[in-house]
Amino acid sequence: MAHAVRTRERILSAAANLLDREGRAAVSTRAVCAAAGVQPPTLYRLFGDKDGLLDALADYGFERYLVEKQALGQTDDPVADLRRCWDLHVDFGLSRPASYILMYGEGRYRGGTAAGLETIGILRRTVARVAAAGRLRMSVERATRLMHANGLGVVLSLISTPPPERDAGLSAAAFEHVLRTITTDGDGRPPAPVSVASRAAALREALRESGTTALTRSEAALLADWLDRLADADAHADVGVGDGEVADAGRAVREPSSGRRDGRDAHR
Repeated sequence: MAHAVRTRERILSAAANLLDREGRAAVSTRAVCAAAGVQPPTLYRLFGDKDGLLDALADYGFERYLVEKQALGQTDDPVADLRRCWDLHVDFGLSRPASYILMYGEGRYRGGTAAGLETIGILRRTVARVAAAGRLRMSVERATRLMHANGLGVVLSLISTPPPERDAGLSAAAFEHVLRTITTDGDGRPPAPVSVASRAAALREALRESGTTALTRSEAALLADWLDRLADADAHADVGVGDGEVADAGRAVREPSSGRRDGRDAHR
């Protein structure tokens, strides 16, 4: 068993080196076997076929990324830590473009693996620290999704652009744009007045961290849903929805529809 694990790691390491050095087309089963010093039957026994090898190689990419992300640690400033997470993500993608595309593209996204989930978990926990400090404009989940989606877009856009034509300031500009959208302090400007949204996001995280037993499980779930909705109520305006939609969202918070009112009464 231990021998099989070591052989599997050797094959993945050899395949990753080929991928990073020569690109996706270089990762043939013959080339990987030659680089790893194994016979094709060994590769097929461990990975099934080439698609199985590529799936495992995508997982391996997330494991490598996770090691680098864990090494970042954290500081006393969660917003600064968000910037460091962002920069690491961009640097990882641009230094290993073929691996990055294999991880996030080609229809074989492997973010549901343990390593992939933990890379998102680190981002979410950093965003949660921003919320706990009262500096988030929206729910932690929404802010995490926005940060992650924009990071992917920036990296894939830069990878698809020939290096001499890349905008060197694109990554930093994109980060500041996302930061202004999700936080109250944006790019170093004076903090905005404390809002209902930031208070709701902060309370949501404070309750989650406290482990309070003052509420039943159903009450806690209901309160969490209300706080997430309050935290996200103003986010629609921030991302440019129409005035009518913003007004409707505001009325939904102040004056719940009859259906929602009935649903809440049912919980009482």
